[in-house]
Amino acid sequence: MIYLDHAATSPMRESAIEAWARHAGAVNPGAQYASGRKARSVLDSAREQVAEIMGADPVEVVFTASGTEADNVAVQGLFRASSSARIVASAIEHPAVAETVARLGADVELLPVDRSGHICDLSALDTPAALASCMMANNETGAIQPVEQIVARATAQGTPVHVDAVQAVGKIAINFHELGVHTLASSAHKFGGPRGAGFLLARRDSPVQAVMFGGGQERGLRPGTADVASAAALATALGEAVHEMEAEYARLAGLRDKLWQGISSTIDGAVLNTAEPALPGHCHVSFPGADGDSLIMLLDVAGIEASTGSACHAGVNRMSDVLSAMGIPEADGLGSLRLTLGRTTTSEDIEEVLRILPGVVERARSAGLR
Repeated sequence: MIYLDHAATSPMRESAIEAWARHAGAVNPGAQYASGRKARSVLDSAREQVAEIMGADPVEVVFTASGTEADNVAVQGLFRASSSARIVASAIEHPAVAETVARLGADVELLPVDRSGHICDLSALDTPAALASCMMANNETGAIQPVEQIVARATAQGTPVHVDAVQAVGKIAINFHELGVHTLASSAHKFGGPRGAGFLLARRDSPVQAVMFGGGQERGLRPGTADVASAAALATALGEAVHEMEAEYARLAGLRDKLWQGISSTIDGAVLNTAEPALPGHCHVSFPGADGDSLIMLLDVAGIEASTGSACHAGVNRMSDVLSAMGIPEADGLGSLRLTLGRTTTSEDIEEVLRILPGVVERARSAGLR
């Protein structure tokens, strides 16, 4: 199998598996006896490692069960802490943020994006709000957003900023303190850690309020007995990902360029939806006239695993909100592929995909005409 869906999840690193197995028998780190203190030491070490890598203080690291949970804690917690009913968010947020915002009953103003998938108008930030939320890099196109500019504009109005960095952590350099945001969310399985583990960085002075109750763990923001093994595996995977980040960035960017050049030279009408600045492993392409479901199924039969740019709701396929916000016509957007590369991707993989893809698109276009 050729796996090109690293944006969805990246295979767990051997080092993370070993770390998880080593600590899988850990008891409650809140216990006062020897084995509990030993578990707490492992948890504290993982927290300190994440803090050092991310440019944060250990107390600012809150372990969660996912990036989705981290987004929810941050968005709901910042909103509850404010007297304002206004929220500013980008038009291309992941559902973990977008759907949370939609359910708060807030006055929501969206930051628009242009055809490249980058935020193009920051004027909504010039009015105070309970919070502003913007993803660091888009999960579909890989577009890296102007977070520094967003923070500057929002901070000038006293608006706290939350960043969904789930796609970006381990792929591009991030320093929490230098970035100046109040909260930042990440998910372990995006950089080779375990599923069911993530973290939220929350500034010491962040006004975020608890939205879950039942214990004082993780600064009271994420109550419940901590998963020591997953925290250790997360920290191990993060350390390895950041250690190899510079070399991987260059390698993946080269493979992505090779992939797109091959697609553009062999498949008529292919449209690249990933534009710089973008994560190096993202290659989001539309094939006008093709049927998205057919693309995925035909690739799967050929041993290539990828995802489509459309979403399925109640059995009806429709174009993703991200592509719609970018102004891509539905006829084009429905025939899209998100091909995302990662540490397991090789040059031989790309060559095999380029050998198979033209025939797949031709058949998918035939299906789209029916």
